[in-house]
Amino acid sequence: MPSENIQWFPGHMAKTRRLIRENLKYVDIIIEVLDARIPESSRNPEIISLSDRKPIISVFNKASLADPNVISEWKRYYGDERKDCLFTDCITGYGIKELPHAVRKILSSKLDRYAEKGMSGRPVRAMVVGIPNVGKSTLINRLAKAKKARVEDRPGVTVTKQWVSASDGVELLDMPGVLWPKFDDKITGENLALTGAIRDAILDTEALAVILCGRLRYLYPELLYSRYKIEDEQAELDRLSDFELFERIGRKRGFIVSGGEVSTERTAVMLLDEFRGAKIGRISLERPPIKIGD
Repeated sequence: MPSENIQWFPGHMAKTRRLIRENLKYVDIIIEVLDARIPESSRNPEIISLSDRKPIISVFNKASLADPNVISEWKRYYGDERKDCLFTDCITGYGIKELPHAVRKILSSKLDRYAEKGMSGRPVRAMVVGIPNVGKSTLINRLAKAKKARVEDRPGVTVTKQWVSASDGVELLDMPGVLWPKFDDKITGENLALTGAIRDAILDTEALAVILCGRLRYLYPELLYSRYKIEDEQAELDRLSDFELFERIGRKRGFIVSGGEVSTERTAVMLLDEFRGAKIGRISLERPPIKIGD
């Protein structure tokens, strides 16, 4: 599977773009939910152009799956850029309670004007957007303290808009997950596929898992080798191709078929599942760009 060919833009996503445009007039702010493991790859470049100058707050979800040291780097980076952002995790509840306050802070001038007009009780309305499977609906359910939005661990579950009343006088408009028609570079496509934003059913998951092996042996070799009990000398590991390392992991797990060959399908499914569930460890696939002078 040539990684530059990873693309996914089914018909309902074009409809979602229209829904965003049509419903912007009903909201005060846009909450863009991103994946803390791939902050920039999960940022839809079309959101700004679709936003019609509405304020946007970036919420980096799934923080419990990302490398905490890299999260700290991103916080410093976005702080220097003066971008409105918040790191959250719907599994642990980390950062969730801070979101309504952050929204009201961004909208403080507008809310003051409402108060002057005797409209202080008016709810704040926010549109929640993001890529598929990033946790938008789970975040909304956390804020609403009830299961109002449908949730499953696969992309493309939310297929229509839905209003949900949350705490602190905030109303949330849950929108279907949306990608953009063409990814600009192969790394973005790989990152979205690796983290589950693109349906596995349309991908060559074995080739994708080999890409994952290549990434992890470079970014987090200790975590990878420890998880799968790879104890070869470093010189021997350096001689292995990414595919050979992938096969070595399959053998370690006992995924052997007739003839002594490795079941690449089972190995791929296991590797992707364990990466996405942080069983290998807390892993980030992106770091902030290095600034000149740092």
